[in-house]
Amino acid sequence: MMIFLITFGFFLVIGAAMAIGYIVQNRTLSGSCGGLASVGIEKACNCDNPCEKRQEREKKAALEENLKNKIDVTNL
Repeated sequence: MMIFLITFGFFLVIGAAMAIGYIVQNRTLSGSCGGLASVGIEKACNCDNPCEKRQEREKKAALEENLKNKIDVTNL
């Protein structure tokens, strides 16, 4: 039982050290292979209605795309 407690404590200390390292570096967690975006999947869930943050991002991207395609005097 003592070996189990020592091992468990060791893993807790290592986990805490890694967490503190990420907090100090101010980085986000990311996969090494690029995640789902690298295989062309835009969202991980199959829900019909995405979350509010994603809706705002999509709305902003659509607005920017419309502004790029806008024809006016400066684009002629």
